[in-house]
Amino acid sequence: MTAGRTLRIGLTQWHATTDVAANVAVAVRCIERAAADGATVVVLPENGLMLGTNTEMREAATGVDGEQVRRLRDAAARCGVTVVLGGMKNRTDDGVFNSALIIDATGAVAGRYDKLHLFDANIGGQSFEASTVEKPGTELVLLDVDGVRIGMTICYDVRFPEVSRALAAAGAEVLLVPAAFVRSTGEAHWHTLLRARAIENLAYVIAPATVHSPTPDYQDAFATYGHALAVGPWGEVLADLGESPEAVTVVELDLDTVARVRGTLPVLAGRRDAEIYGAAPTVVTVGRPEPAIVGTSRGEHQS
Repeated sequence: MTAGRTLRIGLTQWHATTDVAANVAVAVRCIERAAADGATVVVLPENGLMLGTNTEMREAATGVDGEQVRRLRDAAARCGVTVVLGGMKNRTDDGVFNSALIIDATGAVAGRYDKLHLFDANIGGQSFEASTVEKPGTELVLLDVDGVRIGMTICYDVRFPEVSRALAAAGAEVLLVPAAFVRSTGEAHWHTLLRARAIENLAYVIAPATVHSPTPDYQDAFATYGHALAVGPWGEVLADLGESPEAVTVVELDLDTVARVRGTLPVLAGRRDAEIYGAAPTVVTVGRPEPAIVGTSRGEHQS
């Protein structure tokens, strides 16, 4: 009997601060722990190497040739794993992007995905104007690991289901959603959004995350939700790292399960032509009937 297709993926979570060196040390430790438990791929959170105010993150932006990335590259090569840095403020000749870096098992930067959707929102009176820090990306990216197609997204992209659907239609069996999700919106939406992306695409969803400070001794620029999550293609939660300030778990993904559920419920095969989805909908307008006159005038029908 032919062995099934599997992928062991390291799911990570930690409390990120403005101390880049300390954050990088945690990231390296998480890579080592996941590799020791047999991971082939290790996925790190968005903003895991530096989480602060917009001004602080803009000032801390660095390129892929910086020291912090070099240390992750060294860890990937030493441990023999592919590492996805889920999102860093990446300073390039074209501006600063929120980039998910793909570091292969030799320690080379094999590619990157630039976050498409920037979090410009006001939550609970706090303004998150990501576009003042970074520029939006312009293309979808698939990562291929030993024949397994992995779709790249970052945090706020999860609220735009067309991204995940396009990646799944292009062959993604796993969707990555590394995040620094705001705590208040996370409590309301995080699990539902991730399970929805898994269910509608019949794909695994892997979402490493940063988490809020475990003590009042450190004041976060904004509190993040944690609950790094792995979700199966039927929507079942496979792992939830809760609010641990540093946690790693390795999840074995059975890719034959993706093929099986997609065969049972062929939603991807059932998609219609893109022209239909892109066309403006027909609007059918209906009127309201004139109100009926109720009652009679005084004295009517009197003899």
